[in-house]
Amino acid sequence: MKRHALTLFLLLGAISGLRATTSPIPGESPAVKRGMVATVNPLATQAGLDALRAGGNAVDAAIACALTLGVVDGHNSGIGGGCFLTLRLADGRLITLDGRETAPAAATRDMFLYTGKVHSTPLLDGALLVGCTAVLLPDGRVVPLGSHEAATKRDGKIDMKLSQDGALAVGIPGEFATLAYASTNFGRLPLRRLLEAAAKIADNGFPIDSHYASRVRATRNELAAFPDARAIFLRGLPAVPAKGDWLKQPDLAKSYRAMATQGVNWFYRGDFAARTAAWMKTHGGVVTAADFARYEVVPREPVRGTYRGFEIVSFPPPSSGGVHVVEILNLLESFDLKAMGDTSADFVHTVAEAMKLAFADRAKWLGDPDFTQVPTGLIAKGYAVELAKTIRPDRASVVAGAGTPPFADADFFRREQSRHTTHFSTADAEGNWVACTASLNTSFGSKVVVPGTGILLNNHMDDFSAQPGVPNYFGLVGAEANAVAAGKRPLSSMSPTIVLKDGKPILSVGAAGGPTIISQTLLAILRTVDFGKSPREALAGARLHHQWKPDELHVEAAFGDAVIAEFRKRGHTVVVEKSLGAAQAVGLAPDGGFLGSADPRGEGLADGL
Repeated sequence: MKRHALTLFLLLGAISGLRATTSPIPGESPAVKRGMVATVNPLATQAGLDALRAGGNAVDAAIACALTLGVVDGHNSGIGGGCFLTLRLADGRLITLDGRETAPAAATRDMFLYTGKVHSTPLLDGALLVGCTAVLLPDGRVVPLGSHEAATKRDGKIDMKLSQDGALAVGIPGEFATLAYASTNFGRLPLRRLLEAAAKIADNGFPIDSHYASRVRATRNELAAFPDARAIFLRGLPAVPAKGDWLKQPDLAKSYRAMATQGVNWFYRGDFAARTAAWMKTHGGVVTAADFARYEVVPREPVRGTYRGFEIVSFPPPSSGGVHVVEILNLLESFDLKAMGDTSADFVHTVAEAMKLAFADRAKWLGDPDFTQVPTGLIAKGYAVELAKTIRPDRASVVAGAGTPPFADADFFRREQSRHTTHFSTADAEGNWVACTASLNTSFGSKVVVPGTGILLNNHMDDFSAQPGVPNYFGLVGAEANAVAAGKRPLSSMSPTIVLKDGKPILSVGAAGGPTIISQTLLAILRTVDFGKSPREALAGARLHHQWKPDELHVEAAFGDAVIAEFRKRGHTVVVEKSLGAAQAVGLAPDGGFLGSADPRGEGLADGL
């Protein structure tokens, strides 16, 4: 196996210029043989390594990472949220598990059309929002939330706070169901063992990192509005939290132990579902215990494409990530990026123009494939070639809207029948590779902690298009394909991706950071394939992002003033950022082992055995 891996590496080097050296660059893990784990937090990385040491495989390691991140990086992800899991198993199977949240059965497309807060808080014009289901008008009449009169009263405008904080923001969590499914079907260690290890950290406490502290400070006012969140995150930490402050979460530890003994039933059909439903009933929410009971993990067919002889395996709808990573790569195959250099104005301009075209397609075509017809033609090579012809090398284009891919009315993605957010990657010597992206959406999700459980709930209802053309928290716009509907899964940008050569994995990568997830994942692949960079080098490179609307090119300051000035000269509206997102990656080492990198912009760790 070692000889085969070395032969594979030499082949990759001949094609893409990968360096034949086993010396890691600064910050990159040394090459290892048994397995590799890369996460945003050293405690989570250690949990993954402990799982490997105990005889687990890369799937067990990923589950251990996810559960631990829900404790130590809980402002980003946790079992109150959702995840997408991309697996390449030792037997060659490619698996994508959809653990995305679903809208509750009582959700409606106009549920966010009203200004105000839960609990009969006065609206700006004297009306009252009653339990988030009706509006009490000043003349004493009560009209249903979805009625024409209520909509007229609010001028048909959405209240973004309703989709971002509080009861209506919550989708039915899918992460724990997905982890349990993966453990049962592809793991080796008992799930209860991994839950208990994470519970000990929650019980004993841990020192928060600087990013955690900054997120608490940034969301203090929102957290303070919810008693159980306030008790954990504001009373459990100093008034001005700082790196190293200690946080304990005993209620979360109890919940993990309840899941260890009772499994998914405790979460989806038992005590937790009942407690959540009770809280929702008294706080204007529409989530019920029945919503939890009907939740399903959905196995889906991966999005598969090719780029310069490499195979790209990524996540299908309801993620837009895999579709548009592949679509952008198809567009860029028409250009000699290596000759441009990955820090040049030509490179940034070309990649940004390709991103712009793909994000315009995202706004129109993408949604939950169980509800929406998402054309497979979006990843057709011929479609990309035609789009690429519209990219001018000297000038930023104005993209009026989405293109029309081939067979747009006939061939669709379907369900397979059989620094917000976080990403982590794992791999083992048997040939199992994992890319997993998990999320609560924005920092601390909905800010709702279910009383007595310590479990923080997501606010992924904001990922729906509350109204066509109206941007969400991240400035993304959508259309009918992503409108709110009962039981529907909101569109996501999460892009857990595995890159293969001749059927063998060479890179597992993904990112956090809203829509920049797509651009970060894309850039890591480009820098690996076109420029032959190691995982650390690929993640360290300066980043860019364009999402069509708003028509802005976001670039990191690391590109330098001269190059940034050239972007403006070509007609781009440029926004300079200190940092864009956070990615993690595991790659194939020159000697057939593994290299890994946590994002150098953060405080994570990649390590192996």
